[in-house]
Amino acid sequence: MGVRVYELAKEFGISSKDMVLKLEKLNVIVKGHMSAIDEDTAELVRHEFAPSHSEKIKVPKKEAKKELKKVVEKVVEKEAVNPAAKTIIGKVPMSVKELSAKMQINPAEIIKKLMGLKIMATVNQSLDKDVLELICLEFDCHFEKELNAEEKLLVKHIHSEDKSRHPRPAVVTLMGHVDHGKTSLLDVIRKSNITNKESGGITQHIGAYEVMLEKGSITFLDTPGHQAFTAMRARGANITDIVIIVVAADDGLMPQTIEAINHAKAAQVPIIVAVNKMDVRGADIDNVKRQLAEINLTPEDWGGKTMTIPVSAKEGTGIDHLLEMIILEAEMLELKANEEGLARGAIIESKLSKGSGPTATILVQNGTLRIGDIFVCGNTFGKVRSMINDAGQRVEQAGPSVPVEISGLSQVPQVGDEFFVVEDERKAKEICINKHEALRRERLVPAQRATLEQIFEQALTGKIKELYLIIKADVQGSLEALSSSLEDLSTDDIRVRIIHSQVGNINESDVMLAIASKAIILGFHVGVELKANETAAKKGVDIRLYRIIYEAINEVRLSMEGLLDPTIRETFIGRAKVLQVFAVSKVGKIAGSTVVKGKFVRNSDLLRVFRGEQCVYEGKMDSLKRYKDDVKEVGEGLECGIGFDKFSSIEPDDIIECYRVEKIARKL
Repeated sequence: MGVRVYELAKEFGISSKDMVLKLEKLNVIVKGHMSAIDEDTAELVRHEFAPSHSEKIKVPKKEAKKELKKVVEKVVEKEAVNPAAKTIIGKVPMSVKELSAKMQINPAEIIKKLMGLKIMATVNQSLDKDVLELICLEFDCHFEKELNAEEKLLVKHIHSEDKSRHPRPAVVTLMGHVDHGKTSLLDVIRKSNITNKESGGITQHIGAYEVMLEKGSITFLDTPGHQAFTAMRARGANITDIVIIVVAADDGLMPQTIEAINHAKAAQVPIIVAVNKMDVRGADIDNVKRQLAEINLTPEDWGGKTMTIPVSAKEGTGIDHLLEMIILEAEMLELKANEEGLARGAIIESKLSKGSGPTATILVQNGTLRIGDIFVCGNTFGKVRSMINDAGQRVEQAGPSVPVEISGLSQVPQVGDEFFVVEDERKAKEICINKHEALRRERLVPAQRATLEQIFEQALTGKIKELYLIIKADVQGSLEALSSSLEDLSTDDIRVRIIHSQVGNINESDVMLAIASKAIILGFHVGVELKANETAAKKGVDIRLYRIIYEAINEVRLSMEGLLDPTIRETFIGRAKVLQVFAVSKVGKIAGSTVVKGKFVRNSDLLRVFRGEQCVYEGKMDSLKRYKDDVKEVGEGLECGIGFDKFSSIEPDDIIECYRVEKIARKL
């Protein structure tokens, strides 16, 4: 028999009429809602409108807002916008009245479309970006958000970056555990002695250094552990091209090493492992490789893809091979930038100097920075008065991947802030004033916590495909058990991804990683450090603490199951034929019918009326009578009177069918 049009329409949560129109676009001609199409054609339709394994979309009416967001995303992603369509540019949010003026359409038409989407709105109602996009598509228009002054400048920067692109040096970050030799390794590479300048031989600040080699130059970032690296990622400044994980051959992978690796994985940058201290007694590179393989960083000589280079910073061995591998990786990445035009970059370090005032270390990512350039940096602006390179020399300009310390800022910026040059000081001041005003308005709004329920809701509406978790536990056994159990909850709809797990209390580094990766922190038999708690409250990071392992698993599982769309099952109950229609005052029209199959039940969930092959009504039964008496059900072969909820166009010879509808909760 195939699939009927109305059944196919219900799979995608649209009306039968809309499905008929969509079928006509695919050159599939049908006569009406009851027309049947073969399975091959149905699969073609499913592939056209839901190419990802033809999933069925059945959304309860109370989830109207979520349904709307899904529709918007499917329309934007899977239906090509007409290139000749009119583009509507406006601010978000926008009122119905403003939208009608821009579209030159009567507001009543827009309100009618909104009602069709189950959104009750007035002419002064504000519409968000999702609704604006969908309404514009309904009228064959295309909506674009109006850019502010800063966004317009950034667009201009990006367009200029597409021209005359040339190879640029790679930006490499050294990360790893304390005292595993990161800075000592950089000493040998630079043929300098940075370590002696640091307090206790441990890096206390971020350093950015440019190293010139025969085959090109490399910019190295030396960080105190991983904190600054996370801070930059949390602000969207993913400036690192390659990460070098430094591991001591005698110690192996330590907790901070694992954290550094997790941060690098979250940033999705290539990882090269430098196994340092090969000259030390007790060095065991095979043990390091085994530990790397356990965390999915299998070395190349073990059949994996991770470059593992043995080196000794003390004796200077293996350094040349490490540099060759960095250059090789950089060549494979095909790193390019435009040296011309206005400079754009990120803040690597900032401080308040007694002699120079606010200063910042900038890593130029595109364009060329020059003395006298006017720039905007985060919420501040300034004019470049001086530039000093990593060797302490004054320079007049700096190109892509070149780190320099600049002065001339009006205040100290934050690490990770975006830095870009503008054409004049007036424009810079205007951008900063607008940003301060936006920040002021944001502070007036109560902070919204990034809760577990909100993250799952985002996953359901398609905003995210994965749920990111950070897990801290008191012992390794509990940590492994909890991590494994939560990962097993993953489904095709929501995938659980644990980006970091470790034994110990929840610290500020965990919170910073959660901010950068939009993750939830789960703690098992652990506490939260005071500073971490303050940062989490300020930044809106959700921290959940548990004492019983199955409570943590059940809470996550129930949250996921509650947000999964239920399976809708329709069970046929009975079919009746209309013999005569009676008009009853104060009641409406009653269909005098005979039950030809099954039975009619008063409390059935769904009623359909068919006229020929077309479904003319779908709703509820209002009354069921046998002669003048109300009855609960009527058996096959008997006559009855059927009343309808808000339907009066019933005619003789119409076919009425009743169904039982079940919503079956989906389980993980």
